[in-house]
Amino acid sequence: MIGRTAEIAELEAALSDAAVGRPSLVFVAGESGVGKTRILDEAARRTRAAGGRLLSGDCVELGEGELPYAPIVAALRPLARDGDPALDALPEAARIELNRLLPGLGMPESGADPDGAGAAQGRLFEALLALLDRLGTDHPVVLIVEDLHWADRSTRNFLTYLARSICRERLLVIGSYRPDELHRRHPLRPVLAELERGGGARRIELSPLTRAELAEALNDILGAPPEDDLIDRLYMRSEGNPLFAEELLAAGLDGRGALPPTLRDALMLRIEALPPAAQELLRLLAAGQRMDHELLEVASGIDPREVREALREAISSHIVTANDMGFYGFRHALLREVVHDDLLPGEHAELHRAIARALEDRLHNEGGGAHRAAAIAHHYRAAGDQPAALVASVRAAESAMAVQAYGEAGDLLDRAIELLAQVPDAEELAGAGRAELLTRAALARYREGALPRAAALFEKALELIDADAEPRRAAVLYGWLERTLMHWGHADEGAAALDRALSLLPADDVSPERAWLMTNRTKALMLRSRFEESVVAGREAQPLVLAAGDVETRAGLLNALGVSLMATGAEDEGVAMLREAIELARSAASGSQLGTSYTNLSEALHLVGRSEEGLAVAIEGRQSSASADRDGAWISLQGAEILLDLGRLDEAETLLPREDDRPAYGMYLSNINLRRGELALLRGDHAAARAYLEEAGEAARGADQPQYHGPYATFMGELLRREGDLERARAIVESAAAMMAGDTVRIGRLAALGARVEADAADRARDLGRAADASDAAMRAARHAETAERAVGPRTPVERAFAAEAAAYAAIARGDGAADRLREAIAMFEPLGRPHPVAALELILAECVLRAGDRDTAAELAAAALRAAGDMGAHWLAGEARSFLVRARLPLPEGCDQAAHAAAPDAESEAVPFGLTPREREVLTMLAEGATNREIGERLFMAEKTASVHVSRILAKLDVRSRTEAAAVAHRHGLARV
Repeated sequence: MIGRTAEIAELEAALSDAAVGRPSLVFVAGESGVGKTRILDEAARRTRAAGGRLLSGDCVELGEGELPYAPIVAALRPLARDGDPALDALPEAARIELNRLLPGLGMPESGADPDGAGAAQGRLFEALLALLDRLGTDHPVVLIVEDLHWADRSTRNFLTYLARSICRERLLVIGSYRPDELHRRHPLRPVLAELERGGGARRIELSPLTRAELAEALNDILGAPPEDDLIDRLYMRSEGNPLFAEELLAAGLDGRGALPPTLRDALMLRIEALPPAAQELLRLLAAGQRMDHELLEVASGIDPREVREALREAISSHIVTANDMGFYGFRHALLREVVHDDLLPGEHAELHRAIARALEDRLHNEGGGAHRAAAIAHHYRAAGDQPAALVASVRAAESAMAVQAYGEAGDLLDRAIELLAQVPDAEELAGAGRAELLTRAALARYREGALPRAAALFEKALELIDADAEPRRAAVLYGWLERTLMHWGHADEGAAALDRALSLLPADDVSPERAWLMTNRTKALMLRSRFEESVVAGREAQPLVLAAGDVETRAGLLNALGVSLMATGAEDEGVAMLREAIELARSAASGSQLGTSYTNLSEALHLVGRSEEGLAVAIEGRQSSASADRDGAWISLQGAEILLDLGRLDEAETLLPREDDRPAYGMYLSNINLRRGELALLRGDHAAARAYLEEAGEAARGADQPQYHGPYATFMGELLRREGDLERARAIVESAAAMMAGDTVRIGRLAALGARVEADAADRARDLGRAADASDAAMRAARHAETAERAVGPRTPVERAFAAEAAAYAAIARGDGAADRLREAIAMFEPLGRPHPVAALELILAECVLRAGDRDTAAELAAAALRAAGDMGAHWLAGEARSFLVRARLPLPEGCDQAAHAAAPDAESEAVPFGLTPREREVLTMLAEGATNREIGERLFMAEKTASVHVSRILAKLDVRSRTEAAAVAHRHGLARV
C-alpha cells in the first residue's frame, strides 16, 4: 500500500465509525490502474480482521439500464445460497420483497405495483436496508461496489436511497469509479454531485505515485533497490500509474529497451504469451465479462479438460481471477478491454451469440430472472441478431418490471420498439404489436416518474389504436394519460383526456375499466377543489365500483370521496371513508393507495382544525408506508405542513427531504418547495424563501389546484409585503384569488393576507398625505374581508379564524380602532394551536394600544409575541417584536438578549420592512431627525457622497419623492427614534 497511507487511514476511520453505529458512504475515485481495486482489497482484508461482515459486487459494462441491481445481487447471492440467519430474521414482507432479487428465498411471487412511481421500488430498498441493518447487529457490515461508472440506474437509485436513509446502522458502503469515464452527461455524475454536496457521501481521490513512491514499489516488486535509470524510464512512461509500471516489468522490459507506445500494447504482450486455447477462452470471457465454469465450457465448445488447463494458465499468469462464487473474470478491467477491442467483427458477433444461446438454455432449464434475461438481450444485440434481440428485450423488460426496475424496463422496451421496423414478422416474434409495446413502455416510464416521456408514449400508442374498434382499450389508455398529465401539472389536458376516456364507454357499462375511470374523475375534481362536483361524481361511481369488485379502485374512490365530503361539511362520514380506504389499501397491499389515504386523512383533519389528530395520522402513515417511496415522502411533507402551522419549526425541518432531492415531476417538486419556502419565510431567510417559492410556482403553473396556488401566493405575497413591494404583493394575491374557487380554507388565508397588504398600503398613503389612495386601499381591504367571510362554511374553525384576521386588517385599513377585531382574531387562532398568527396579531395589537397610550399592555403583548417567536425559531417575527420594544422604549422581557441573538443569526436578519439594510435604517433614522447628508456622513463616518447614495436608495425603496415623505414613513413605521 505504498503512497496510500492517508487513504487507508480515512477508510479505517470510516470502518471504525460504522462499528459504533455511524454509517457512511465513501467513493474511491481514480484512473485505470491507479490502485482502486488494491485499496478495496486492503479495506476488505481489514474488515475481516476486525471481525466485520464483507459483501462485495461489481458493476458490469452491458450498457446503460440493462442489468438491474447487478452488484447488489452479486453481493447478496452468497447469503441466499448459504441460508444466512439474517434473512430468516427479517419480517415476511421484507423477505417477499427480497425474493424479487434472490428467488432462492422461496417466498411467494408478488407482482409489480399497479400505481408505482417508485412505491414498490421503495419497499424493496427498505427491505435491503433492513437486511443490511440486521447483518450489522453484532459486527459492522462493509458493502463494496466496484466500477460504479458502469452501474445501472436501479443500483444508483439504491445508493442514493442509502445516503439519505442510513442513520445508526453499522454499515460502510465503499464504491469505486473512474473519473475519466464520466463524460459530461454520464448518469453517475449528478448522483455523485448531489450526494457529496448534501453530505451523504465523501470522496477519496487516488493520485498517481510520486517518483519516490514508484521507486519503493519497484523495490518491493524486484526484491532489490532499482537503478535510477530504470526508475526514471518507468516513471516517465507510466506517469506514476502503478499498473502500467508493473505490466511493463511483467512483460520483460527492464527499462533499457524500447517501450510499448501505450499501456494497451504492454498488456497485449501478456495476453499473446499465453497458449492458443487460453487466448480463445480470454476472448470469450472478454465478451461475457463474468462467467462460471459451466458457462465457459458450453459457450466455448472446447473440451472440458482443455478449458481447465487454459483457465489454470490464465490464472497463474495473473490475468484471470476466480471469486468465491465460482465466477471467472479479468484481474483488471483494462485487460478485458484490450482483449475485447482486439476482436474481429465476425469473431465479436460469434462469441456474443454463443454466450446468449448458452444463457438461454440455462434460463429455460433453471430460470434466472431479470439479470439473466437482460444479459441475453445484451448479447444478442451485441451479436447483431436482431430477431433474437427483439424477443429477448421484450422478455427482459417483463422481468425488469417484476423487480421494480422501471427505468431499465423502459430502456429495453425502447430498444424493442426500434427493432420492430427492422425485423420481419416482428410483432409475431415479440408477441405484441407496436401499440402494446408503446403502452408497456409508457407504464414503465410512468412508474419510474419520467412523466413527460410517459405522456408522449401514451399519445403515440393512442395514435395507433382505432378507438371505434377497440373503445375499451383506448379508454384505459386515455385514463393513464390523464393520470400522467395530472401528476405532471397539466390539469386541463388531463381533464380532456379523461372526458375522452369516459365518452368511449356506454353510460350503463358495468366494468372494472369504467369503475376505474369514474374513480379518476372523482379524484381529479377533488384535486381541483371542486368538492361538490366530486361528491356527486363519487356517489354516482360508488355502485359501479362495488359491482366491479376491484379493491384498489374502491380504496381510491373512498379516498377521493372522503376528502370531498369533509370539505363540504360531512366531516364524520368523510373521516370514516378515509379510514376505510386505509384498511382496504392495507389489505390489498397497495402501497400507493395506503400512502395517499394517510396523507389525505391527515390533511383533511388539519384543515378542519383537528391538527394534532392530523399529525398523529401522518406519523402513523410514515410508519406504515415505505419511507423511500414517493407516497411516503408525501406523508412526510404533510406532517411538515402541520408542524409548521403548529409552530414546531425544527421538527418540521426533520421531515423535509434533503436539499439535493430533485424529484422528477411537477406537483411533488412544488409541494417540497412550498414547505421549504414557508420554513425559510418563518425564519427570515428571505433569499432562500424567494428561490424556493419561485420554483414551486413554476412547477404548479398549469396544475389548476388551489392547494398549490393558494399557499404559493400567500407565502410569496407575504415576502413581497415584508419587502415593501405592495404593488406586486397585491397583484399576486389577486391573480391567485381567481383560481381558488372551492378551497374555502385557503381562500380565507389568502384573503387575510390581501387585507393586510391593503392595510399597509392605506397606512403608507396616509403617511404621504394621499387620502384618495388610502380610501382605495381601505375599500380593497374590505372586499378581501368580505371574501374571507363568504368562505366561512363547512370547515368553520379555521375559516372563521382567517375571516376574523381579515376583518381586523380591514379595520386597520379604514383607520378605525382595530383593537377589538384583533383580539377576536387572536381568540380564534389560540384554540387551533397556531402560535405564529397569534404572535403576529399580538404585535400589531401592541402597536394599537400603544397609540392609545396603554404602554403596560403594549409591553405585555409585544413581550408575549417575542417569547413565542423565539420559542418557535421564527427569527423574523422575533426581530420585529424586539425592534418594536426598543423603538417604543418598552422593557425587554427577561432573557431577551439571548432571544435577540437567536432571532438575528446575521446582519441581514435585522433588515426592516421595505427591504432596508441595517445601514440604510441608520441613515433613515437620522434623515427623519432632519440631518443633512453632510451630518449623516460625519456621524456615520462616511463620505457625504456615500450618504447621498444611501438616501437615494432609501427614497426608491420607500417609493417616495422627498426626504420629508421618507421621514413621514419612518415615523409611521417606528423606524425613527421615539
